Amino acid sequence: MSVVVDMVHARVVRSLRQTVPQERSIRGDTHLSRDLGMDSLAMMELVLDLEDLLDVSIPLERVARVTTVDDLVAVLKHALYFPVERCAA
Repeated sequence: MSVVVDMVHARVVRSLRQTVPQERSIRGDTHLSRDLGMDSLAMMELVLDLEDLLDVSIPLERVARVTTVDDLVAVLKHALYFPVERCAA
């Protein structure tokens, strides 16, 4: 893994540890809803927190395709390398 992927993966796992029970194993292939019991609201809260922490924006259509930890890391990595222009308020 690259340094960026390692950093993003560590940040995702750290954020998940604050949300899910400690006894749950979190690996790249861990399914966020099936294995960790996250519903769509918990998933959106996680994504919003990670967007704020990493100062990125992820389009909702990409968030909808995230099912595993690796999927989330890939989406965040893409957002870091190819930032989306934030809308001016």
